[in-house]
Amino acid sequence: MRVRHVRGAAACGICHSDSLAVHPHEPGEPAVVPGHGLAGRIDAVGEGVTRWSLGDRVGVGFLGGHCAVCDQCRRGNFTSCTDQPMTGVTIDGGYAEYAYARQSALVAIPDGLSFEEAAPLLCAGFTTYNGLVKAPVRPDALVAVQGIGGLGHLGVQYARRMGARVVAVARGTDKAELARRLGAHHYIDSVAADVGAQLQNLGGADLIVATAASGASMTRLIPGLAKPGTLMVLGASHEPIEIPPLALIMGQARVLGLLTGSAIENEDNLRFTADQGISAMIEQVPFTDAAAAYDRMMSGAARFRMVLTMS
Repeated sequence: MRVRHVRGAAACGICHSDSLAVHPHEPGEPAVVPGHGLAGRIDAVGEGVTRWSLGDRVGVGFLGGHCAVCDQCRRGNFTSCTDQPMTGVTIDGGYAEYAYARQSALVAIPDGLSFEEAAPLLCAGFTTYNGLVKAPVRPDALVAVQGIGGLGHLGVQYARRMGARVVAVARGTDKAELARRLGAHHYIDSVAADVGAQLQNLGGADLIVATAASGASMTRLIPGLAKPGTLMVLGASHEPIEIPPLALIMGQARVLGLLTGSAIENEDNLRFTADQGISAMIEQVPFTDAAAAYDRMMSGAARFRMVLTMS
């Protein structure tokens, strides 16, 4: 049961995870077209597709659609489906004029969002949104967002719109003014200050959203948690996070990770984003310049999400 996206006015976000396809980890792995966070219109509908029609405005995130029959799916844990492809990693993704997807992967895009706006929200936006929802965030909670980059600049906006008191944490002072414009109430320079102590001075963080890909930097955040408090890990890193057992026992700390979420939850994300006026800061690049755009993203120079446009 597959559908196909049409070329016209489509877009695809560029993400660090695309490196899994560009530079396969195992020798002899088959080549895969990178790209998730793709948006466009349905151009063709496969046999058995009942939910979608030609011309629908849809997107696909990182998870390529659950099977609905494995044990995980039967328990409603769709993100842990044992027969779910990863878009742009295990199946061809969006750096292309056309892409295929399971109908269970598709996310309806609200009319108020352009494809270019929606593309990064399907990945980076959804990751930060769902991390806050799953924490969960209560009104007036103190929420710290570590890293004001592709994920973090969206996390600050989401947290503020959810009613939280928001603390932005980043290296140096270059992003202090931007963080405040995005909605942060406070800014902590992680180079100049003890982040844990600064967060405790503000009352302790009920939730810390860690978006920087550094286990060591996440370790330094844990003393800043309130009792109880949650460290939500969104930045992918092979470095370990070191947690003293007493922080878990006496501090009642929780450490959670999140692999995006289901398609219907992503639709919740897009509707919330459109209703609240949240937007990603993007650099649009023609499809023909995909290689250069990918290199710019990998270099860390992008501000903050690169988006390929197919028109």
